[in-house]
Amino acid sequence: MPEILLSRQLMEQANVHVGDLVTLAAEPDGTRAGQFRVVGTYEPTPDPMKFSAKRLEARLHLPDLIALSADLTDPLSTESVNVLNVALVNPQEAGAIISTLAARARGLMVRSTARQDNSGGPFAVLDRFHWAIAIVTVIGSTAFLLALMMMRAEERRDIIGILRLMGIPARSILVEVLLEGLLIAIVGAVFGILVARAGQGVVNRFFQWRYDTTLVFVRVTFPIAWQSVAFAVPLGVIAGLAASWTLLRREVVSLVRR
Repeated sequence: MPEILLSRQLMEQANVHVGDLVTLAAEPDGTRAGQFRVVGTYEPTPDPMKFSAKRLEARLHLPDLIALSADLTDPLSTESVNVLNVALVNPQEAGAIISTLAARARGLMVRSTARQDNSGGPFAVLDRFHWAIAIVTVIGSTAFLLALMMMRAEERRDIIGILRLMGIPARSILVEVLLEGLLIAIVGAVFGILVARAGQGVVNRFFQWRYDTTLVFVRVTFPIAWQSVAFAVPLGVIAGLAASWTLLRREVVSLVRR
């Protein structure tokens, strides 16, 4: 009996177990069919282009697949293929190999399956969309942060006035504000990264359950975390300095309301 592997989703939906006999047909009416013994299961390779589709798939040995799908009216059907995947020893030579094959076989479409950083690809468009959302979010959060820092600095108006009356120069107060803002910005950035790392697990588990796939939807990588820190820390420090500088430029009398 020919052996076959079934995807996990197909085995669950059809209630099939290892060792069962199944019938596969090449036609919807059940003709050109053959019996196979299920010898195992496998998890389909996650595909971002198919994450919402049910992966009802099967893997057969090549001779069994040819015997099942061959068109008896076409003598070349057992000797012809529609698609070939070729693994290169040196991936850097992909461009030269594509040009050579396209020149030798007219009508043959040759392309790389690796992700291309072109402007028309779906992932490139999605990447630009994410960048647009990130820029708008950073601008809005910066304005909100500046407003909060202004309110916080206004609450410390009396303290800054007292420090100025005690003879502490404005430069020393500004350095203290700089260090305080730097510490708060670093702690806030680290807290945000920890929340993102915890949230990615929740998001991945929910959507993997929703679409029955092992595809990873969210991944907080080190470059992403580093970019977040690189944006958050300077913006937090600048917002704190801008809010405090407005008070340090005032006269001491106006600070203590006298």
